[in-house]
Amino acid sequence: MSRFAVVGAGAWGTALASLYARAGHAVTILARDADTVRAIEADRCNPRYLPDLTLPEGLHATLDPDTALGDAGIVLLVVPTQSLRAAATALKPHLRPDQLVVLCSKGIEQDTGRFASDILAEELPGHRLAVLSGPSFAADVARGLPTAVTIAADETEAADEAARLLSTETFRGYAATDMRGVEAGGALKNVLALAAGAVAGRGLGASAQAAVITRGFVELRRLGAALGGRPETLMGLSGLGDLILTCSSPQSRNFAYGVALGRGEDRAGLKLAEGVHTAGIAARLAEERGIDAPIIATVAKILAGGMDVGEAVQALLARPLKREFD
Repeated sequence: MSRFAVVGAGAWGTALASLYARAGHAVTILARDADTVRAIEADRCNPRYLPDLTLPEGLHATLDPDTALGDAGIVLLVVPTQSLRAAATALKPHLRPDQLVVLCSKGIEQDTGRFASDILAEELPGHRLAVLSGPSFAADVARGLPTAVTIAADETEAADEAARLLSTETFRGYAATDMRGVEAGGALKNVLALAAGAVAGRGLGASAQAAVITRGFVELRRLGAALGGRPETLMGLSGLGDLILTCSSPQSRNFAYGVALGRGEDRAGLKLAEGVHTAGIAARLAEERGIDAPIIATVAKILAGGMDVGEAVQALLARPLKREFD
């Protein structure tokens, strides 16, 4: 039995906490909201994020970092990328270098263009790091449905160990050493899910949605490779696999946000869609590296108010013709 600390009491954090508690591990969620802690401890549920899930008895929650992190061997950081730097700074006094810190969120820091592993290398130097990413909806993982993900660390031995520690009977981790590729795939697919959702919301048909996903994957591979990812990683679970899942279901927050974009609906009350924060910086990184990424650039323009979805579709269709694999 291992002791897990899960930093973040959202849907994904709660799902992972439930997964490992059901596997027989001692798990404590570090939350920010006292009502959430009370609900988890007293009612065995997280009514805000996964109201239909009954949490196992081995799962606990606290507001105190020392209680959550003190004796944990594995720390899952399930914090939005845009908040990760502040969270790492706050957690630093409570973490030990021997703990395995696992990054479980997807995105690129808007101000700096840094990935999560870069942020932690700056804020928590010397700590053991791994990245968990892949096609996985919180509700599926929480229910114990079969799921496969990529678990990456810098060295083969560390990646193998992390995959072993984080795998269960229903949650299979494939080890990898390409942390950058795993992070790039996880971040960029969110932007493309916004595009796929916008096409669906606009009622443009399944053919258009398939075209956006396929051509979007070309952009993900181009930009992911330019950022340091390996081609085989981008073809795997944390690249192509996650893209397929996120671009095809309203369970995806990014897809749902895109649908609202396509319909012209008010998006103020929608749940956090990390792709909204990632689109602008992804478009900038592509431009800086001379990478042709018209779908990513168009999503960024739509979110910035520079064009609507109809204009965006017309602009993409009017681009000069080219050979598919050039």
